[in-house]
Amino acid sequence: MAQRTARLRAGEISARKGKPFPVVTAYDAPFARCAEDAGIDVILVGDSLGMVVLGYASTAPVDLFDMVRHTAAVVRGSRTAHVIADLPFGTYEASDADAVKHAIQLVKDGGASSVKLEGGQAMASRIGAIVAAGVPVCAHIGLLPQTAPMGAGFSVRRDRDVLVEDAQAVADAGAFAIVLEVIDPEIAREITAQVTIPTIGIGSGPACDAQVLVLHDVLGLYPDPPRFAKAYANLANDATNALRAYAGEVRSGAFPPRRTT
Repeated sequence: MAQRTARLRAGEISARKGKPFPVVTAYDAPFARCAEDAGIDVILVGDSLGMVVLGYASTAPVDLFDMVRHTAAVVRGSRTAHVIADLPFGTYEASDADAVKHAIQLVKDGGASSVKLEGGQAMASRIGAIVAAGVPVCAHIGLLPQTAPMGAGFSVRRDRDVLVEDAQAVADAGAFAIVLEVIDPEIAREITAQVTIPTIGIGSGPACDAQVLVLHDVLGLYPDPPRFAKAYANLANDATNALRAYAGEVRSGAFPPRRTT
């Protein structure tokens, strides 16, 4: 098989309906390179960077400048992966025009392959406007981290009728995929069977077409991961031990080594 030279397109992701595939977040060039070298070709630059990289208590303080800068870093660190960039809180809620303007900025200045925004039926017109402007959109329903602290909190979403209608509304609006976050697994199964675009689950059970996790949870770098996450390494300990060894050698005089000639 010939090696891929162009970035994965939104339409190719849509065609993966029914075929499991991994998605992971990344926020900088080195980890984007690691993800791509591991065979992960869909990378999400999530506004979760506010918590896991910038140290905020929530995603709310993340602004468009943050997203553009980190998206551009991920794009520079990858070669052919599809890079989805989150539209941060406050950049798309007010109007279709705002949504289009800021989506285009993430593509032009950040190099994003597509954008993601949170919300179901209420955001269908935003999705349609962005898609009409030529920018692919990944939708996001269920638990919405940008507004959850101000509303229903972080509990599992179980309102079947609303969730099913949200999923269909964003699919009809032109989204190429849809993130289902912390939705009751049986409802997620029903949504996945109903919509013709891939569902990307996070804390929503095994029936989704794809799964996404936050990089820092996968690598064991975040001190308080959600219950549904799985750590495949403990890099926080490894990093601490490496730094402790370095500090010890500096204090003892072992580093840098003394020249013998």
